[in-house]
Amino acid sequence: MKSLGIDIGSSSVKVSLLDIASGTCTASSTNPSQEMPIDAPEAGWAEQDPEMWWRYVCEGIRRIAADGHPMSEVRSIGITYQMHGLVCLDAAGHPLRKSIIWCDSRAVALGAEALEALGRDLCLAHTLNSPGNFTASKLAWVARNEPELFARVDKFMLPGDYIAYRLSGRIATSVSGLSEQILWDFAEERRADFVADHYGIPHAMIPEAGVSIGTLARTDAATERLLGIPEATPISYRAGDQPNNAFSLNVMEAGEIAATGGTSGVVYGVVDTPQADPLSRVNTFVHVNHSPAAPRYGILLCINGTGIMNAWVRRNIAANGDYAAMNRLAESVPAGSEGLLVLPFGNGAERMLENRTTGAALVDIDLNRHTQAHLLRAVQEGIAYAFRYGIDIMRGMGLRTDVIRAGAANLFLSPLFRRTLATLSDARIELYDTDNALGAARGAALGAGLYRSRDEAFAALRQLETIEPVAADRSALEAGYEAWKKELERRLKA
Repeated sequence: MKSLGIDIGSSSVKVSLLDIASGTCTASSTNPSQEMPIDAPEAGWAEQDPEMWWRYVCEGIRRIAADGHPMSEVRSIGITYQMHGLVCLDAAGHPLRKSIIWCDSRAVALGAEALEALGRDLCLAHTLNSPGNFTASKLAWVARNEPELFARVDKFMLPGDYIAYRLSGRIATSVSGLSEQILWDFAEERRADFVADHYGIPHAMIPEAGVSIGTLARTDAATERLLGIPEATPISYRAGDQPNNAFSLNVMEAGEIAATGGTSGVVYGVVDTPQADPLSRVNTFVHVNHSPAAPRYGILLCINGTGIMNAWVRRNIAANGDYAAMNRLAESVPAGSEGLLVLPFGNGAERMLENRTTGAALVDIDLNRHTQAHLLRAVQEGIAYAFRYGIDIMRGMGLRTDVIRAGAANLFLSPLFRRTLATLSDARIELYDTDNALGAARGAALGAGLYRSRDEAFAALRQLETIEPVAADRSALEAGYEAWKKELERRLKA
């Protein structure tokens, strides 16, 4: 028996097949070979075509099947996806426009207006966040700026909900998904209709919601004909990429911390009492294993400009060299990059900077001393400084970050980045052999009852390495961080 995991990222779509008996990955496919395009019709905008995601899902599944892994063996499907995206469907179930994705900033002003109109105290008490530029605010932007299109919207949903719909023909979401759209009332443990009412969003547009770990839909006959997955296979897990990253690492109890460094960088801590940052620099969502009897919430620090900064440097500075070679070259420079600083904030408004956009910046470059190697190291250090800045906010809310778990993927494949982050955060980093698609497959098997318990589901999760802070680098990195923070705060005041 196999479980299929689907990860809808903003850079690529990954499909993985989990052997349920052994708990190991038997096949995976990442598509396309180059990063998926993000359309930016105007500054601060970011859109992707939902049909592109579906096309790459199908391509990945077919590649795995062609490699000798028949889809007839699949007994459960899990989906994880880029959070906060908006997909609008008409009454026939067709997308009406490109998805406005997570890093799009166009709805920031609308979210700020809603916060003041609804009342800051009400929002922080009930949604635990400002409406910001989350999904409900993005739909409000459509209503205000594309009224004819909005009038044709029958249902709106998150990217993962759309893929589940394409596989099943059923429209649904999760309670965790409602929370990331700012449509969940934490105090009342129900949908936050007052947010929808403020924005003029008809309740009928909002999909029915259920649990993350459990069957919300089953594949239909069309999917069996198209992809070979048996009809009525349960789609038994769905979660946004960051709650799912935590799940993938078995981070589900209060006090546990997960991190990731894909296009964006995230630190995600689990708590058992709802908490809000008065400035909404970090955000609280319903975690995947939440229930009213055993509440679990995820406090999420998101930094838009992290992995995308490293990718930009690879394309434009390192002439499309491979990341491993870039990491080796960066290692040739001492900690602190001899004074060169990089601010990585070039991918839209940053929540931890109170939805402001400072842009990316190269600071204090010495043309007689600094080389490509310095720039490569300074980029990774600048990203780690951004993590440290956010971790300090989380610590101010009472979260402990002594141990951070991460999967061996993206930025955490860099030994330099792992050591730098461990040193700056003064935390032990535990690196595991997992990723989001595999985590979704594991969650689906658990949700379908193919694993009898969480312990059984995670029995095969393998720790690869433990990274401790490097005492010899601490002084240089702390000095670099103080200079970096001073430059950031100067820009925020400008």
